[in-house]
Amino acid sequence: MLDYDALAVELQKLRENVNGVTDTVIAASDGIPIVADVAKNVDPSHISALAAADLGIARQAAEVIGLGTLSQTVVFGSGGYMAVYAIGRMSLMVTLGDKGLNLGRLLYESRPVIERVGSILAS
Repeated sequence: MLDYDALAVELQKLRENVNGVTDTVIAASDGIPIVADVAKNVDPSHISALAAADLGIARQAAEVIGLGTLSQTVVFGSGGYMAVYAIGRMSLMVTLGDKGLNLGRLLYESRPVIERVGSILAS
């Protein structure tokens, strides 16, 4: 049985540890949300679908160009960021951040989170 509470704790800790993180979602690679820590005005299914499309295109590009297995992609916008992380081939995590997001800190903090989330999803 999937431990949704443990997944939610991982998302909450990431938001608390990285200034500027506003929303996080763990989803299946087809874009179906598994668990979300989002503001009331953010639709997890919409974000998950966009993240799955983003990850799919980036994964294809990485393979075609010969960059190896894709681990993450980051969208830079004038108002903030969207980082999408592959969790194996079957799931993903998407993190939204405002303009004040410390992207370096996010990339550093997200690696162990992805490992723990992957372990939780696999159990």
